[in-house]
Amino acid sequence: MPFESAAKYFKGRWAYVLVLLGMIAVAAFAELWMGRVPVCECGYIKFWHGIVSSSENSQHISDWYTFSHIIHGFGFYWVAWRLFRKFPLGARRVLAFLPEAVWEVVENSSFIINRYRAATISLDYYGDSVLNSVFDMLAMLFGFWLAGKLPVWVVIVLTVVMELGVGYMIRDNLTLNIIMLMYAFPAIKQWQAGGVFLNM
Repeated sequence: MPFESAAKYFKGRWAYVLVLLGMIAVAAFAELWMGRVPVCECGYIKFWHGIVSSSENSQHISDWYTFSHIIHGFGFYWVAWRLFRKFPLGARRVLAFLPEAVWEVVENSSFIINRYRAATISLDYYGDSVLNSVFDMLAMLFGFWLAGKLPVWVVIVLTVVMELGVGYMIRDNLTLNIIMLMYAFPAIKQWQAGGVFLNM
C-alpha cells in the first residue's frame, strides 16, 4: 500500500509538471509566431547581461528584470493561496503560472513592445528573445517555490530588497514598470534617462 500511495503521489506531481512544460512550450511557440527571435541575434548566449541600455537587454538567460519575475512568483503564490487554498499545491502552481505565461506572450506583442519603447527608458527594446522569455517564466516558478518554503516576513524582505536594489542599479523595477505602462509620467522618464548605473 505505501508503494501504491507513493506511485500515485509522483504520478500526480508529474502530471502538473507536464502541464507546466506544455504551457511554456505554447508561450514559446506563440512568441516565435509573433516574430520574436529564438536567441540573441548577437550570436552568443550569456547567463547574465546587465547592460540595460543595449540591444542585448532581455536577450540572454538572465538580467536585471529577472528579479521582477521572481517577485511575480511571490505575488502569484499569495494570490493562489488566497483563492485556491483547498487545491493541491501542484494545481495552485499551474493556476498561478497561467497569467505569467499569458503575460509573457502579451508582453512580447507589438503593442506592448511599442508601449515600452514610448513610455519607458527601453528605447532599444524589441521584445524578449524566446530564450529569455522561457527563463523569465522559470524565474517566476522559482519565486513561487521560494514563497512556499520561506517565512512570509523573509519573502517580504526579499521583495523590498530586490525592488530597491534593482531600482538603485538601473532606475527601473517592477513597480516603476507597472506605473510607466499605465501612465508615462514625464518626471519619472526623465529621471530614469539620467541614470548613471544603466551600463553596469
